[in-house]
Amino acid sequence: MRRLLISCAMALPLLALIPGPAWAEVKTREKSHISLGGMIGKVFNMFGGKAAKEGVVSTTAVKGNRKATMNESTGQIIDLAEEKVYDLDMKKKTYEVTTFDELRRRMREAREKAEKDAAREQGKEPGKEEKTEKTEPQKEYEVDFDVKETGQKKQLAGYETREVVTTITVREKGKTLEDGGGIVLTADSWLAPHIDALKELADFDMKYWKQLQGPDAMGMSAEQLATVIAMYPAVKQAMDRLQKEGTKIQGTPIATTTTVEGVKSKEQQASQQSDSAKSGGGGLGGMLARKIAKKDAADASSARAMIFTAEHEVQEVQTTVAAADTDIPAGFKEKK
Repeated sequence: MRRLLISCAMALPLLALIPGPAWAEVKTREKSHISLGGMIGKVFNMFGGKAAKEGVVSTTAVKGNRKATMNESTGQIIDLAEEKVYDLDMKKKTYEVTTFDELRRRMREAREKAEKDAAREQGKEPGKEEKTEKTEPQKEYEVDFDVKETGQKKQLAGYETREVVTTITVREKGKTLEDGGGIVLTADSWLAPHIDALKELADFDMKYWKQLQGPDAMGMSAEQLATVIAMYPAVKQAMDRLQKEGTKIQGTPIATTTTVEGVKSKEQQASQQSDSAKSGGGGLGGMLARKIAKKDAADASSARAMIFTAEHEVQEVQTTVAAADTDIPAGFKEKK
């Protein structure tokens, strides 16, 4: 089947589950960790340093049209009125300014590059793929939505929470997930009774998403996000369904682990196993090739592959925000 897509913020499970009136301001301490699958994940882990391995503890403050997220090494201020993002280097005390228009351009270029790379991997020429897509009928997909209360409870950030697991499956219309392949999004959330203050964070992220036509993505750059979007075009349906149905779930998520998996169709599995079995040859090189082929065949036989996992936990909530909390710190200079 066609490659699937991640279309909105990994924070969207949080946005979808928070109902209620907005507060004027909020400040939180949160921990986030993201794991990407495949080659993107290997590169991310290689260059992501401590944050990629252990996650990041940060403070987030929302006041009016501004949202500031700071940790020990980096910071970011989003201004919806200015349509600008300020990225801060906390150690060097410098900052860079990027307009929303520039972010949109970067995302578009990264998406186009990823689409071309994906076409090459499939043995197709990028120029010819567009022509093929115009002549071949597009596949239709169905979305299954399931919510389960596990009955488990625990204390988090001073709140009594209960566990709710939401599973969304996107599969080819008229086929089972096992036969036609697809994606599975699982959001394992620990919900507290309704917390009004956190609605302000959700409202801000939704406004940013709509203005930018893309998400904050919990630590992913615009380029990283666009690459993932290009490689997996159908997760949008899963996220849209989660956003629509999630409002029916009562409570505020304090901690959520969101996992998205790609599921190969039987045809894809058979094709990959066949390709792996063909590699090999005589001599020492052939022996090594056969060992690699054996491993490739084992990987190919696995029907599921992790696309990404995002973990997010709110550790503290305050309802008072000073003006300085969303401003560029004193002494910082713009990087030219």
